[in-house]
Amino acid sequence: MSNFDELSYTTPPSPPFDSISSIRYSPTNPDQLLVSSWDATVRFYEIGESGVKQSEAKAKFDHRAAVLACSFSADASRAYSGGLDTSVRELDLSTEKITNLGTHNDSISSMTFTRTSNTLITGSWDRTVRFWDPRAATPQQSMHSTPERIYSIDHVNNTLVVAMASRLFHIYDIRKMDKPAQERESSLKYMTRSLACMPDGQGYATASVEGRIAVEYFDPAPASQEKKYAFKCHRQTINDVDHVWPVNSLAFHPVYNTFASAGSDGTVSIWDHKVKKRLRQYPKYPGPVSAVAFNSDGSKIAVGVSYTWDEGEAGQKASGITPWIGVRKIGDEVKVMYRLKDSEDIPPSPTCKERQHMTCSALIWWLKPAEI
Repeated sequence: MSNFDELSYTTPPSPPFDSISSIRYSPTNPDQLLVSSWDATVRFYEIGESGVKQSEAKAKFDHRAAVLACSFSADASRAYSGGLDTSVRELDLSTEKITNLGTHNDSISSMTFTRTSNTLITGSWDRTVRFWDPRAATPQQSMHSTPERIYSIDHVNNTLVVAMASRLFHIYDIRKMDKPAQERESSLKYMTRSLACMPDGQGYATASVEGRIAVEYFDPAPASQEKKYAFKCHRQTINDVDHVWPVNSLAFHPVYNTFASAGSDGTVSIWDHKVKKRLRQYPKYPGPVSAVAFNSDGSKIAVGVSYTWDEGEAGQKASGITPWIGVRKIGDEVKVMYRLKDSEDIPPSPTCKERQHMTCSALIWWLKPAEI
């Protein structure tokens, strides 16, 4: 694998000066993104293109403590944030005005915005999920208790997934929040670090501090549950010693339903969970990757590099890692592509005419499931 090439990335000005907690792309503009950080800021960027248009830092919102989560509104005119100071804030991206919508009783760990109901959903270490309508006189609409601290939440359509401490997962229908539709225990043995729902609404992926990813499906039927699996990743053997790193962030591609994983080993990999195959691993970054996100049209991926505190304060002093944000264009690495022996591409779903030109051995290989 080739060395990291920073010139293949577009880097916005004025990155955070402390660890990056999350990156979120605008749902309406493929070149706008939010970055929350432990430096107590949320930064709003317009990403340009090398030699065409410079990237711009459009706004910076200062908070009282580290910001752990951020999200755009449905029309992307506003953003939302939460973190260690327990406040849920609305950020006006044009005027830079900050409005306090309310508070949790402990740190806010994660948030997501539902476009269908125009609702902000937040999860907290106070063991509650709360629903907010920023347009209402009293923004907090409801509060729902959970048995453990919430580490991460995500949603697709009307399904909300809540990842908690003690490896607990609750799956809700957001139209009926009186009780979870399903209660599950993680397929992974160690603490949940990241979570992302599949855009096709079939399930979700979750990852742990112990370099593993699990692919899960919502349908409780035995046939669907038999398809779930977990696999090792973000690991390396150095001098006969196995090194294992946390998987800090997961993001699904909005078009192809493949997903990216980002780890403290400084790598980002692209996976096709249907055929259990890694499609690409980008050249190693100059530090741990704490956050990753695809833009709304799936043409670019944003990567946040920063120290992730896996080795405490001593590790932070020794690492010398400077927070960095890079955006690169993506191509066929997010698609399912196979190779003929003469290096010709085989499309993911060959037509009858295309199959006539495939050798028997190549066709058999296309039909055979790949293994992670």
